[in-house]
Amino acid sequence: MTEPCDLTALEARRLIGAKKLSSTELLDSCLGRIGRVNHAVNAMTAMDEEAARATARAADETTMKGGPLPLLHGLPLGIKDLEETKGLRTTWGSPIFANHVPEKDEHMVAHLRAQGGVVVGKTNVPEFGLGANSRNTVWGATGNAFDPEFNAAGSSGGSAVALATNMIPLASGSDTGGSLRNPAAFNGIIGYRPSSGLVPSSRRPHGWSPLPMLGPMARNVPDLALMMSAMASDDAVDPLAYSFHGRKMREVPEFYHPVAPADLSSLRLAFTEDFGQAPTESIVRRAFRKVVAALAPMFARAVEAHPDVAGGDEAFEVLRSTGVLTSHVEKVRNRPQDCGPNLHANVEEALGYSLQDQANALVRQTQIYRGFQTFFEEHSILVSPAICTSPRPWLELYPAVIDGKPVRTYFHWLSLAYYVTLTGHPAMSFPVGLDEKGFPFGLQIVGPRGGDVLLLQVAVAIEAAFAGDAEFGRPLPDLAALEKAPPMSSRPGFKTWDQVPYTQA
Repeated sequence: MTEPCDLTALEARRLIGAKKLSSTELLDSCLGRIGRVNHAVNAMTAMDEEAARATARAADETTMKGGPLPLLHGLPLGIKDLEETKGLRTTWGSPIFANHVPEKDEHMVAHLRAQGGVVVGKTNVPEFGLGANSRNTVWGATGNAFDPEFNAAGSSGGSAVALATNMIPLASGSDTGGSLRNPAAFNGIIGYRPSSGLVPSSRRPHGWSPLPMLGPMARNVPDLALMMSAMASDDAVDPLAYSFHGRKMREVPEFYHPVAPADLSSLRLAFTEDFGQAPTESIVRRAFRKVVAALAPMFARAVEAHPDVAGGDEAFEVLRSTGVLTSHVEKVRNRPQDCGPNLHANVEEALGYSLQDQANALVRQTQIYRGFQTFFEEHSILVSPAICTSPRPWLELYPAVIDGKPVRTYFHWLSLAYYVTLTGHPAMSFPVGLDEKGFPFGLQIVGPRGGDVLLLQVAVAIEAAFAGDAEFGRPLPDLAALEKAPPMSSRPGFKTWDQVPYTQA
């Protein structure tokens, strides 16, 4: 029997609006699932059930009064533990902030609450969101929804696992080097990096940078479009959310929801395994080729092609380091004992760059961006694997070697995602079946500049085409097995930085 927490967000929202399901009933179901499964994966961290129940009761009272209801009315939400939540612990996965309780919401959180969302709790992250392994010494490690001994990726790992296990219907995430897309790929859900500025942020200290962006995560495309419509805003708190004065350009929900499928037969598909240089693992390449073979006949044309991203690794490394230095250098200097290995490595790297390095990186970023514009004049949509490897045990902090070759940095294995980050183009990770190891395979779908609506339309068309397909449909984790699984907290290395190198078969 389907429990309320297993409903899609849209189904639940319609039932709430029709007075056939209360927000309290939905919340109780989500809390029940969290209570039965979270011990096995450690996706949800700080919780405030009393406040969530009060919000749900207030939503039910509003429902019974009749009248228009906001987009997310009564829907439970998970908020990534990089976004401040009023009255609810926000730690950034750092012992420096282990007991930090904000006095106000980050702008995006306040916006989601205003749209009717019920904040259930926080979702786990790597320390300060650095890296794609959601481990820290405050909350411990998050396990993959399909095998908790394996990496859930990150930095929105807790959000992805909570969605995959139906603990919550919607969750927030953020993305610099693929932090929305990577965990979505590893856990069989959808993570969406919108166009720069579409979801304003008050957290980003270097506000003019197009690298770190906020975005929605969901289990299917219509739910994703619903949350996207609730998150998009023209708020001037974010300098990238520029608009004509007095005119809303982004906060127009009907742009994104409901989402109509694109006519794929009228579109030109380009595909690439590696953008010509990413260290894509052989198992990922094989899974990708099968997906492309199934997709190609749906489009007017399908060709292997990619924009020129030469120099993209170097450019991203330098530009990313600017944000790290801005936000964290004083922490490393003043409290080094409370900072993890990724943070130390990032700050040390950033301090080694020169102003010339920064200038060169900005020039190369612009060149790559302009190359993308030329590329999308010829192609409608670009697809690639979302991430370079299949999941590995989370005790390996990051893949140091892929198919026998060492990687450049601890985040080089995320390059398929961060090449797109450099351009500001919208992109998502979309679940398409399983790889040979039995883990979800994530397809990265990239749209043209400002093509968020087209990207959603393409994704919902692909979702419909693969619906019910045993090979390419969205995979589901074994919830019964997770309920019986040992707690993550009992696993060696749970709250440490211990590392165990992974040997590829």
